[in-house]
Amino acid sequence: MTAIGLRPATSADSEYCFQLHKAAMGTYITAIWGWDEQIQRDFHANAFTPDRWQIITAEGTDAGMLHVEHRPTEIYLARIELHPDHQGRGIGGRLIRSFLHQARQQDRDLTLDVLVVNQRAQALYQRLGLHEVTRHGENNIKIRMSTKPPQTGLIHRP
Repeated sequence: MTAIGLRPATSADSEYCFQLHKAAMGTYITAIWGWDEQIQRDFHANAFTPDRWQIITAEGTDAGMLHVEHRPTEIYLARIELHPDHQGRGIGGRLIRSFLHQARQQDRDLTLDVLVVNQRAQALYQRLGLHEVTRHGENNIKIRMSTKPPQTGLIHRP
């Protein structure tokens, strides 16, 4: 079994995280918006927060990045990206299972957003027990998924 670890991100990880994002998410971003290198670099410069991000390691090698927010009623998986060379090896599933366990222990939900075009990630999240709650963003390009099942059949009328 692959040894998985987490280490704090540092400012020196900025370019690694950008290149990782390009490798892991470039196809999906291109499908929705098209890839504009400068726009993506600007987005990364604004989003990169080393004190909140962690680098995922596999067998001691940098393999991805993680950003988790611990909120009052949920653990929000803001970002999990694995380099394509490390995808399909159970790393993401093992990490998410650990957050599912933590959420259950703390009586919270695990929640995340996934791009509608990223069907591979959606399938993983569904296998792990997350449910689609809603779609949002411009043209409903994001799917909110959670361990809290969606409420169906409830219509509130004033």
